[in-house]
Amino acid sequence: MEARHCLAAASVIFSQAGQVPSAEDTDETEPDQQDLPERKAEIARCWIKYCLNLLQSARKLLEDNIGELDPDKQLELKAQRKKEEDEKEKGRKKAVLFGTSDICDSVLAMEEKVSCVYPLDFQEAREIFLVGQNYVQEAKEFFQVDGYVTDHIEIIQDHSALFKVLAFFEEDYERRCKMHKRRIDMLEPIYTDLNPQYFLLIRRQLQCELADTYYEMMDLKVAIGNRLEKLDSHTIKKINSLAQFAIKYYELFLDSLRNPDKVFPEKLEGDVLRPAMVAKFHIARLYGKLITSDSKKQLENMQTSLEYYSFLVDYCEKYPDAAPAIETELELSKEMVNLLPASMERLRAKLSSPV
Repeated sequence: MEARHCLAAASVIFSQAGQVPSAEDTDETEPDQQDLPERKAEIARCWIKYCLNLLQSARKLLEDNIGELDPDKQLELKAQRKKEEDEKEKGRKKAVLFGTSDICDSVLAMEEKVSCVYPLDFQEAREIFLVGQNYVQEAKEFFQVDGYVTDHIEIIQDHSALFKVLAFFEEDYERRCKMHKRRIDMLEPIYTDLNPQYFLLIRRQLQCELADTYYEMMDLKVAIGNRLEKLDSHTIKKINSLAQFAIKYYELFLDSLRNPDKVFPEKLEGDVLRPAMVAKFHIARLYGKLITSDSKKQLENMQTSLEYYSFLVDYCEKYPDAAPAIETELELSKEMVNLLPASMERLRAKLSSPV
C-alpha cells in the first residue's frame, strides 16, 4: 500500500513538472526539462517492478510444493482477505497523505488504477499484469535498444517475467503455453542480436530463461498429451521440438562456461554452480522425455540422460560443499543413476532377442 502511494505521488508530481515554467525559472529549469522523458521512463520502470513483485509475492503464497496453484490455499486466503478488508480501510484513512487536497485527490485517483492486495485468481492477476504491461510500453519509448541496450533488455525481461507469473494463475494449459510462447517471441530476437564479446552475462541470463521457457512449454505439452487417449504425431513432434530447443539453450549456456580451449571447468564458481547444475539436470530429464519408436535411438537417449545425471552425482561426491545448492536435483539424480541402467538392460535384451 505504501509503495503504491509513493509511486502514485511520484506520477502525479511528475505530471506537473512538465508544465510551462515561469519566465524567471526558464534558465534554471531547461536542463531539467530535457531530462523529463528519462524521468518518466524511470517512474514507469518502478511501476513495472511494483506490479511484478505484487504478482510474484502472490504466487509464493498460493503455490504448492510442485509450484502449481493450490486451490485450498486460494480459498483460505480469499476468506482471510474478506475479513481483513474492512479493518484495513479504517487504517487507510489515517495514513500520511502528500500535499494539498487537490494533489491528494489526484494521488488517490492514481492509486485506484491498480490494486495493492495480493491477487488470488486469474482475473485479479490479469488486471495487475495489464497495468504493468502498459508501463513496459511507456518505459520502452525512452529506453530503446539503440543507446540503452542493457536497460531495454531488462525491461523486456521484466515483461517476460510478467507473462511467466500470469501463466501461474491460468488454469488452461493451452493458454498457458501461448503465454510462454509470447516470452520466447520477445526474448529470442534480442538474444540473437547480442554480441557475445560484450554481453556475455546478459546472454547467459537469456540462454537460461529461454531454456527454462521451452522446458516449461514441453512439460505443459506432455500434460496435454497425457489427457489424450493416444498421442497423435503432431503432439509427439511438438513435444520433441520443444525439448530439443530447451536442450539447445541449456547447452549454449554450459558452453559459455568453457575456457578458450573449450574445456568445461573442473570446479564451478559459486554464482554459476546452481544454474549449471540445474541445466545439466534438466538436459538429463529432457533426453528422458524425447519420444521415439526407434529402440536404438531410445537407448542412446537413455545413455545420454544417464551421463548427465551421473555428472551431478559425481560432482557432488568430489565437491560435497556443492550438494546443498542442488539438494532436490541431486536426490533425483541419484535415484535415476540407480534406475536407468536396469531399464537400459531390459531394452538391450529386447533389442537382441529374435522377433
